[in-house]
Amino acid sequence: MSSIKQVQVTFDCAEPERVARFWCEVLGYVVPPPPEGFATWDEYDRSLPPERQGASFACGDPSGVGPRLYFQRVPEGKVVKNRVHLDVRVGTGLVGEERLAALEAECERLVALGATRVRVLLADEHNESCIHMQDIEGNEFCLD
Repeated sequence: MSSIKQVQVTFDCAEPERVARFWCEVLGYVVPPPPEGFATWDEYDRSLPPERQGASFACGDPSGVGPRLYFQRVPEGKVVKNRVHLDVRVGTGLVGEERLAALEAECERLVALGATRVRVLLADEHNESCIHMQDIEGNEFCLD
């Protein structure tokens, strides 16, 4: 019998702290306390070798239920569609116009944070409506 494993979702990006703070706002996540011996994350970051400064950042679900999100700096930019993406579940249990209204309200909030609305995918015989979006560095996600 296999045991349940914890999952961390890792994002490759150019500006780890900026992208992490965006996702904190999207999901209600928080930045964990800095490592022991450091008053702030900035203080910790300045203690690293220059090439490691600003290279990563993380945030997590304050309830401990959701996965930790980890953001790591990479030299290359995003060039193709993500093979994996997050679905931000804001319309669960809602259908029709009520669902679309909830999705649109959250889309408006996220666009104000720097997200980009890509397109609305309307309900069909198999799926409910969702909104395809991109975060502040172009990573795809859906409001579902």
